Amino acid sequence: MIINMERRKFDLLSDADLGAACFEPLILTYKKEMSKENDSAVSEQFYSRLSSGQKALFMFYVYYNHACKSLVELYWWSTYFRAQPKTWSAIKGGLEYFEDRELLNILEEIDLVLERHHYPTNLKEFNVKREELDDNKDLLDCLELLNIRFNKTAPFSIRKISEYIRSNRAEFVHFVD
Repeated sequence: MIINMERRKFDLLSDADLGAACFEPLILTYKKEMSKENDSAVSEQFYSRLSSGQKALFMFYVYYNHACKSLVELYWWSTYFRAQPKTWSAIKGGLEYFEDRELLNILEEIDLVLERHHYPTNLKEFNVKREELDDNKDLLDCLELLNIRFNKTAPFSIRKISEYIRSNRAEFVHFVD
C-alpha cells in the first residue's frame, strides 16, 4: 500500500500536506473496499496490509479529520471511537508509535472524562447524540478545555508525523520520477 509520488512533490509538501497526501490514498482504498462489503473482516484485512507507520498515520487522521472540526465533533467522535475498543486503542497506539505523548495524554483525559460520565464502551449501547453535550455542563466544561488543548497540540502532532514520514519515507512513499 506504499503510495507513488514524485520526489519533487514530496520535498515541497508542507507538514500538513505531506500527512494528508500519504493518508488520502489509504482512506480512498478503505472506503472503496468497505463500499463493496461493509464488514469488520474487510476492515481488518485492509488494516493488515498497512505498514506499522501507515497504521499509525491512518488511525491518527481517521480521528483527527473528524475531531478537529469543532468541540461537538471532538465529543461525538471520541465517544464513537471509544465505543469501539480496538479502534480507540489503535488511535492511541498510533500516537504512541509517533511518540506523541502530548496528544496521547489529551485522549487519555478524554477517555477518563467519558468514563466518569458513564459513556458506552461498546457499540451495542451506543446511542450518543451530538446535541447531548449541551445538556451536561460538567462534561461540556471539561471537554471545552480538552478541545482547546487538542487544537493547540494537533499542529505539533502533524509536524511530528511529517518528520517521521520524511525520515522513514520508504514506509509510506515510493518515488516515481
